[in-house]
Amino acid sequence: MKKLFIVLVAVILFVSVSFSAQSGKLIVWCSEMQVDILKKLGVDFEAQNGIPVEVLQVNFGDIKSKFLTAAPAGEGPDIIVGAHDWTGELAANGLLLPLSFMNAEKRAAYMESALKGFEYGGNLYGLPYSIEAIALIYNKELIEEAPASFEEFMPLAADLTDEEYRGFVYNSGDFYFTAPLLFAAGGYVFKETADGLDPKQLGLANEGAIIGGELLLQLYEEGILKPGDNYDIMNGLFLEGLAGAIINGPWAVKDYQNAGIDYGIAPIPSIKGHPAKPFTGVQGFMVNSKSPNTTYAVDFLSNFIDNQEVMYKIYLADPRVPARLDVLELVKENPDVVAFSQSCASGTPMPNIPSMNAVWGSMAGALSQIINKQLPPEEALKEAVEKIIATLNQ
Repeated sequence: MKKLFIVLVAVILFVSVSFSAQSGKLIVWCSEMQVDILKKLGVDFEAQNGIPVEVLQVNFGDIKSKFLTAAPAGEGPDIIVGAHDWTGELAANGLLLPLSFMNAEKRAAYMESALKGFEYGGNLYGLPYSIEAIALIYNKELIEEAPASFEEFMPLAADLTDEEYRGFVYNSGDFYFTAPLLFAAGGYVFKETADGLDPKQLGLANEGAIIGGELLLQLYEEGILKPGDNYDIMNGLFLEGLAGAIINGPWAVKDYQNAGIDYGIAPIPSIKGHPAKPFTGVQGFMVNSKSPNTTYAVDFLSNFIDNQEVMYKIYLADPRVPARLDVLELVKENPDVVAFSQSCASGTPMPNIPSMNAVWGSMAGALSQIINKQLPPEEALKEAVEKIIATLNQ
């Protein structure tokens, strides 16, 4: 028993040392998607600068929570690779270093929407490398050309729908997937102001959002969408060649390729002349403000990661839409990347402030009320806003 205790202590100490910042050495936490390429790039950086880089794989869903625990204690990594919507909580806790090296000239190399995702309180806290958004994915054997508008799309989807086939199906009860409809004509989550997002000003029940809610109801009333539709049903039908069009993200494309689906990707159809606005998600590098190596960490980002060649290598290892415009130009022959980039261009960054946590449950409830015809869209959305405000005021 004593021997076992000694072994456990040794393991704990090893993990603690391996996962903690060390002076003169950079430690990076990332998920399995980036670990291999960042290890290779770390070797290159050390060869050029003499600063060793240790890259540690952490489950994506655990990076933020572990960082929140480790960083205030002066532990954890020097750099994390993660999602832009972590920014608000981490910055509000004083755990991220503003990237002041990103001047106007450097910013011009990136999609502005990717940079905005990492902004909080007037500062930029992340160097983006990729951006993603959902889009319309359609089966070319059933739909030859992507519809430009829902006015054009709905009759086509209705004609394709029968006991076996679905003209259009998506995870409509999930706010993330229905947000493009609510935002198209002017809906939004929090008002964007000169000082950032204002959680006291919500646009989830304004005129534009209600237009999107009414379209969602219409899709159910016309039998195009059906109660019980969810992600698994949508995905399964498309993989079997039984769905004309769906709304999904780049993470699903490989499965469709493997299934032999002749697919196309296009922006989500417009609504009454307004382009759909999906949430955009940005991945990037953030620096631990409590690190003893902030000078090295900034140098790693500003003079090594922030260039076309390195960002292109990251793209090849993790082929998402590049946030850097000159890398996007290099991959323009990839029709999927181009199509998803078009969806990103019309999108809006997922709010990166902690108040967003109060939105998901209330909006899921509102969508359920609309789908199941328990409340008219206007009433359901107004009730959701009231719940969100009550939660934020607690």
